[in-house]
Amino acid sequence: MTTTTAATPSRWKRFRNSYLVYSFKRDWIAQFCLAIFLCILLGAVCAPWLAPMNPYDLTQINILNSELPPVWIDGADALFPLGTDAQGRDLLSTILYGARVSLIIGFGAVMLQALIGVTVGLLAGYLGGRIDAFLMRLADIQLSFSTLMVAIIVGALIKAVFGGAVYSDYAVWLLVLIIGLAEWPQYARTVRASVLAERSKEYVDAARVMGYRDRRIMFRHILPNTLSPIFVISTVQIANAIISEAALSFLGLGMPETQPSLGSLIKSGFDYLQSGSWWITLIPGAVLVVLVLVVNLLGDWLRDVMNPRLYKG
Repeated sequence: MTTTTAATPSRWKRFRNSYLVYSFKRDWIAQFCLAIFLCILLGAVCAPWLAPMNPYDLTQINILNSELPPVWIDGADALFPLGTDAQGRDLLSTILYGARVSLIIGFGAVMLQALIGVTVGLLAGYLGGRIDAFLMRLADIQLSFSTLMVAIIVGALIKAVFGGAVYSDYAVWLLVLIIGLAEWPQYARTVRASVLAERSKEYVDAARVMGYRDRRIMFRHILPNTLSPIFVISTVQIANAIISEAALSFLGLGMPETQPSLGSLIKSGFDYLQSGSWWITLIPGAVLVVLVLVVNLLGDWLRDVMNPRLYKG
């Protein structure tokens, strides 16, 4: 007599049949937000091919074209659909390039936050005792410093040691470092709370009995069971990092005006609001608001889907 066993479904099939995909298909707000986010992301990635001009190429910039209005206002030039800024750069091109810089800073800072925060949270929650107390007090101290204060301190030190030119050349990666170092405690506290709930479960005791090292238990057994809150907080932190970059650039502590980001574009046109050139600030500001809004809405949807306390019948 022969016995047949059911074939194990592939990972792709399990993913398609998961509650995550089921919920996404039924939530039109999540679908709309993801579509908008992918459009902005695609435009930022393909900026060199989609942008009418390169805002970094001085040979393509004519100062005589400065402060031209968008095409729906009298006096516009069809070559510049969204108008130009005070330097004569095409605003559509600078927004595409600026969105790429803002997204690089947002994702890069969140990756650094996750690397530091997840490691600290795992160690604090699993080891406990004095190590837990020390790491959490360190996180409390870090939380007492705002992102702005960290940016002022780090920026001042770098400019004093290496000069302002070096800061401008490496502004993107310095902002990733600043925002990442300023906000890693959000991950540490979340991961620590999850680890405290997981370390007392049977599978952790079984791993200890089998003689596995603490490092393997933390990273191979406990960490995969804490990924849901990590994914949720990452969406929120990406939006926060983009907002932090825009705020720092607006205050003159972030990207220089020669390297467009959404924050530096808003700052560059702020002084021209009263002169009537409102589009230099308001159009990049609207793009920033839409980007942050769709990321936050996707984060809210992901939080609800991955919340084990909600009924998923």
